[in-house]
Amino acid sequence: MSTVAMPDLAVVSSPWTLGPLHLSNRVVMGSMHTGLEVHDDGGAGMAAFYRERAAGGAACIITGGIAVNDEARGGPDFAVFGVGGADERFRTAVDAVHEEGSTILAQLFHAGRYALASGMVDRHGEPQRVLAPSALPWAAARGVVPAEMTADDIERTIEDFAAAARSARDIGFDGVEIMASEGYLINQFQSPLTNLRDDEWGGDAERRRRFTVEVVRAVRAAVPDLAVTIRLSGADLMPGSSTDADVDALVHDLLPLGLDGISVGIGWHESRTPTVQAAVPHGAWLSYASRIAGVVRDSAHPDVKVIASNRMTDLRDGETVLQDGLLDAVALARPFLADPAIVNRSLAGAFDLVNTCIGCNQACLDRSIIGQPVSCLVNPRAAREVAFPARPTASPKRVDVVGGGPAGLAAAVDAARRGHTVTLWEASDELGGQFGLAALVPGKEDYAATVRSARAELDQRGATINLGRPATADDLTGSDAVVLAPGVVPRAVDIPGAALPHVRSYERALREGVPAGTVAIIGGGGIGVDTAAFLVESPDEAHRATEFAARWDLDVSEAVVGDVPQRLPAATRTLRPGTDVTVLRRSGKFGQGVGITSRWVAIGRLRDAGVHMVGGVQEYLRIEPGVLWIRDEVGEEHAIPADNVVVCAGQERAIDTEGDAPDGLVTRLQDAGVPFAVVGGARDARSVDAVRATSEALEAVRRLAP
Repeated sequence: MSTVAMPDLAVVSSPWTLGPLHLSNRVVMGSMHTGLEVHDDGGAGMAAFYRERAAGGAACIITGGIAVNDEARGGPDFAVFGVGGADERFRTAVDAVHEEGSTILAQLFHAGRYALASGMVDRHGEPQRVLAPSALPWAAARGVVPAEMTADDIERTIEDFAAAARSARDIGFDGVEIMASEGYLINQFQSPLTNLRDDEWGGDAERRRRFTVEVVRAVRAAVPDLAVTIRLSGADLMPGSSTDADVDALVHDLLPLGLDGISVGIGWHESRTPTVQAAVPHGAWLSYASRIAGVVRDSAHPDVKVIASNRMTDLRDGETVLQDGLLDAVALARPFLADPAIVNRSLAGAFDLVNTCIGCNQACLDRSIIGQPVSCLVNPRAAREVAFPARPTASPKRVDVVGGGPAGLAAAVDAARRGHTVTLWEASDELGGQFGLAALVPGKEDYAATVRSARAELDQRGATINLGRPATADDLTGSDAVVLAPGVVPRAVDIPGAALPHVRSYERALREGVPAGTVAIIGGGGIGVDTAAFLVESPDEAHRATEFAARWDLDVSEAVVGDVPQRLPAATRTLRPGTDVTVLRRSGKFGQGVGITSRWVAIGRLRDAGVHMVGGVQEYLRIEPGVLWIRDEVGEEHAIPADNVVVCAGQERAIDTEGDAPDGLVTRLQDAGVPFAVVGGARDARSVDAVRATSEALEAVRRLAP
């Protein structure tokens, strides 16, 4: 646990009211779609998921979106009240939250044209309809064109919102949140891009606002005794969509209707402005929430609460945001995946123990949009709490973990939490492995927080950590369970000239920097893209925030930017123009291996910086001083300027002191009869990613040491 004096979190920790609800702190767990909503488990998965966050200090929890009717579903893993046992599942989850002394609101949801309905059927076995204000598809709809809603469709949908609110009340929810942000149906009615109607529901800004107004009016009338909030789009980030004035006018229309709170969202899913990726500066969108709060405070209904959200990962950020009294609370979503106890730990001053969300999206958003089970890279138990309960072990064992990268740390922390005696062996002088390298890349500094929190928790729980000490079979033969996670090392290339002094691996480049001059990067996957970003982007988050605001013509808040530590001494960061950097790739997409919601951002940043991207390399011919010779896809030779060459050609299993890891140890452990498992890159370096590695580590340590 940190020994640093706890910053004053007086505002974040202070009680407040949200309509009829009396809440103990000002941290709301924002809505996250997990897929647990439709699990045929009687609600056990949802209950365990929400219970752990409620017990961890979330004063108010917002569920993932609950579709108000069949066509409102965003995909097959969206629940509808009254269908397929949904009510019973949600009742179980609500009871769990209440048992922990917290509150929970049901988010009422309609996807509109964002419904990915291809192949889906409704409760009657008929193909699911897709409805929208106008018959305009979006890129991810797989050719499905929504039907324009008739007047009857609109009136029925408004009543469906009200009916869903009544169902939420009957189930036991403390309130409802109306989803009117992120480009879903209600937001679609507000925008001139997606509402081309010329009737009472469209044609000018006032008529485009009517659907939102009528939904709120109907929901408020349906549940006069519950808290009612709305998730409103502070800015659509779509050229030609609603203006700030349009949004402010909508807020004025809604305030007299009895709303208890407004949660401010940002951006549409199809927007080309990054909103939630690690590259987005911390707290970038706070100015939009503050603007709306100003509208509320200057109105006849100044007591309506305004909740800020997006790209806040630390309660100290929340304290900064709330101190002037304009905003009432902060909503954190993904940080509750990373650490269910983020509130309790922070309020106790144990910031070193908080497992920070790194904004990677790989196990959460990336999975959600394709209907796969949601979890968390840095907390692989997330949304799997039933399969991996947190209770202490009944049979403590000696558990040895070889490797202090993300997989090894995940195994060691889980075993230590459950009461096993843990020894961690790391051959290098520091923990972190590939996460330690990632933390050196601009925008990925938060990766260091996972390493920091794991070290703090292992120390707190009495684990033994051996740094600079490769494990030998003799060290491990007395163990009850061994997790082999020595990780990966950069793969060398067999190219004439690869041994020249100006050629270095990506690991050396990230740790030591790269001398001035042109750079050719061999390999354009995720590591190559990260290395290019390291070379051309500032390590100073405040500087990057200024560039981000200018690039996207945004009003980016400065409230919490600049709180990310600079991981490398300035002397090692010789930034160069993007035109000095060339990234080369044989085949496939640049940035392959980066998550689907982040790849386009990473590639776009490099293109904006002027980095050369050369694909279709048939052969790397030779490396000479100042030049890399290649043969292109049509067989012609080209000289690529290269005062420095950085090799990002993949990875291979790390080597330990007894042979190719983990083969040397494997043989000795097998001979000694020691239970063991090989996980992550040590098991298979060809397709390794950190999501797979941490998940395998958790599964292995639970299997070996229940």
